[in-house]
Amino acid sequence: MRNNLFRISYPNKKPLSVNKGMTLIEVLVALVILVTGIFGAVAMQASAKKGSFDAMQRSVASALAQDIIERMRSNDSDFLVLETYQGVYGAALNAIPGVRCNSAASLCTSAQMVTNDLYEWEVKLMGADVTAGGKNSGGLVGAFGCIDHNRNAVTVVISWQGRIETADGYDANNNSSAAATLANACGTSDNKRRQVTVEAFVY
Repeated sequence: MRNNLFRISYPNKKPLSVNKGMTLIEVLVALVILVTGIFGAVAMQASAKKGSFDAMQRSVASALAQDIIERMRSNDSDFLVLETYQGVYGAALNAIPGVRCNSAASLCTSAQMVTNDLYEWEVKLMGADVTAGGKNSGGLVGAFGCIDHNRNAVTVVISWQGRIETADGYDANNNSSAAATLANACGTSDNKRRQVTVEAFVY
């Protein structure tokens, strides 16, 4: 008896030679998208770090302005004493006062308190209280502190250098006021200058 052979055909079956998977072009496109995303994340992190640093500098400047005003209030209400605080600070650190006024055994006069207040304030302003490798590493970058007064009305301007160029921190639209005149003269005028101005009445 003869065996009958049947050939079964599958019309939808693809040839075995057809390759499956990703082509080289698809892999390259995926890599380009991935690398672009990584660069974007790195750039965003760098921008956030700069913004955080600038915010910290502004916070320090505000605290320094309030610090010297409170020192002036603690010293004396006489506007003649306030007059001796007036000046521009930050170019060079003042000499250490002979009388430090930091203990009950070394009581100071109002004039001696002014000398101590300005020295300690300028140390903070210039970051000389924190050093690394013999250089100041605290305080503000390129800081200047400017103090003016009109009897018991006191104006304090803190100027420093920002990380990126935007616009000068001095507002030229308000140049008619005494505070704006002081701000214009405080620090180096350029697009990196940042400023905080605090006006107070010391009584």
